[in-house]
Amino acid sequence: MKTKKTIFLTGATGTMGKAGLEELSGRLDRFNITLLARPSQTNKKKLAAYEHKKGIRIVWGDLTNYNDILNGVTGADYVLHVGGMVSPAADYYPKKTRKVNTAAAEYIVKAVKAQPNADQIKVVYIGSVAQTGHRNAPIHWGRTGDPICASIYDHYAISKTIAERIFVESGIKHWACLRQTGILCPELLYKGSDPITFHVPIDGVLEWATAEDSGRLLANVCEDNVPDEFWNRFYNISSGPSYRLTNYEFECKLLKAISCPPPEKIFEPNWFALRNFHGQWYTDSDILENYLHFRSNQSCDDYFRWMAKQVPWYFHLSKITPAFIIKKMMKAIASQKGLGTLNWIKTKNQHRISAYFGSYEAWEAIPDWNKINKEHPSEIPVILKHGYDETKPKEELDIEDMQQAALFRGGKCLSGTMVKGDLASPLEWECQFGHRFKASPNLILLGGHWCTECQPLPWNYDEIAKGNPFFAQVWHASHDKDEHNIYDESIFEGME
Repeated sequence: MKTKKTIFLTGATGTMGKAGLEELSGRLDRFNITLLARPSQTNKKKLAAYEHKKGIRIVWGDLTNYNDILNGVTGADYVLHVGGMVSPAADYYPKKTRKVNTAAAEYIVKAVKAQPNADQIKVVYIGSVAQTGHRNAPIHWGRTGDPICASIYDHYAISKTIAERIFVESGIKHWACLRQTGILCPELLYKGSDPITFHVPIDGVLEWATAEDSGRLLANVCEDNVPDEFWNRFYNISSGPSYRLTNYEFECKLLKAISCPPPEKIFEPNWFALRNFHGQWYTDSDILENYLHFRSNQSCDDYFRWMAKQVPWYFHLSKITPAFIIKKMMKAIASQKGLGTLNWIKTKNQHRISAYFGSYEAWEAIPDWNKINKEHPSEIPVILKHGYDETKPKEELDIEDMQQAALFRGGKCLSGTMVKGDLASPLEWECQFGHRFKASPNLILLGGHWCTECQPLPWNYDEIAKGNPFFAQVWHASHDKDEHNIYDESIFEGME
C-alpha cells in the first residue's frame, strides 16, 4: 500500500524551485520527489547532491518534450509547476519564452489527464504578479480578480497569462494558481545588473516574498491539512506587510546591503522608466498564508541584514570605490543596445519611449533627485471594482452576476442560464468588439481574464479602455484618456 506521496516538481534549478526542493527534501519521510531538469552542466552541478538521494528521482529532459513531462507526472500525487523561462532571459528571447511556458502548461495538463487517477492529482501553477502589470499609486493595492494587463512588450507576462488560462480551463479537478511576486534571495545582491533594472519606475511598488517562504509554501501545499476549499482558486504570494516597499526603498536597502552608495549617488532619475512595469501591494495575500502558514517571523529589514552577510566579501569593496566610477558603470548598463532605456532615448525609439515614458517630452521633464517623489504611498487600500456583487457567497453566484460582470467589461454574457455556484463550467461571452469566446466564471470573475482575442495581444489597450470600465481602472491610472500610444509588436533583431 502506498504510504508516501509523490511530488513532481519543475524548475528545481531556479530560485523558487530550488527553495522548494530544499524544503521538500527535508520531508522525505512522507514525500517522494520527482524532478524535471534540463541536462546542462550547470543543472547537473546544482542537483548533484540530490541525484542519488533515496526518495528523489531526476528526469533529465525538457519542458517542451511531452514524453519527459509524462515521465515526471506518471505516479505523481501533486504537480508543482514552477519551471519555465523568466526575466531577464525572457526579455531577450520572447518567442522562445512563449513557446516554452505555454507548451509546458499544455503538456502538463495532457499528462495529468492521461493518468488513471487524474481527478485525484493536485496541480499547483506558479503564475506572476507581472500578469496584472503597472499598478503605481493611487491603484497600488491589488487582489486576485483585478484586470489582467500584461505590460507592453512583456512577453513573459503574456506567456504566464496564457499558461494560467490553460490550467484553469483544462478540466483538471484540483488546481491552484499562485501568482508569485519579486523573490528576495542573497543572489539578488550580486547576480549582476541588466538593462531591465531601469525598466522599473522609481515610485513603483512591490510586496516581496523571500525564497525561503516560497519554498516552504511549495512543501506545505502538499500536506494533508490543506482543505478541499483551497483548490480551484487564485492566490497572491508575499512574505507579509513588512515586505511592502517602493522601488526606491528597495534600491536603498539593496545598495546598503552591498555597501554601495545610495541611489542618488550612482543613478540619475531619468534612467528609470515612468511606467509599464508591474508590481502592487496586496489586500489578499494573507489568504494564502492562512491556508499554508509558510511565512517566517523575519521582518524585511532583518532579511536584508541576513542577505548582506551572505554576500561574498569582495562585493563590499564598493564602499571604497568612488561613486562616480560606479555611476559610470550603471550608465553603461542603461545605455545598452536593445533594452537600455538611455539607448531608446538616444535612438529616438518612439515605440519604446511611448510605452515606458509616454513621450520624449515626458522623459525630458523628469526632474533631478531633489524633486523626485520618494514618499511611501498610502497604506489605505484602494479597492478596484470587479463589476458584480462580491458580498454574495461564491456558491450563490448566478447568471445575473455573470451578466453584470460582462457589462462592466464592456461586453455581454451570451449564455442564458448557468447552474448557481458552478464557476467551473464554461459560459459564452462577447467583448466590446464582438469577439465571442468561452470561459469559466472562475477565469473571468476570480482570475481577471477576459477576451482571448483582445488580450494579451495586440496591446490594443487604449481602445479597450474606452469601452471596458473594468480595464479602464488600471489603464487610465497611468495613461491619459485622450492619449494615443504607439507600440511596435516586432521583436528586436538578433534576440531569437
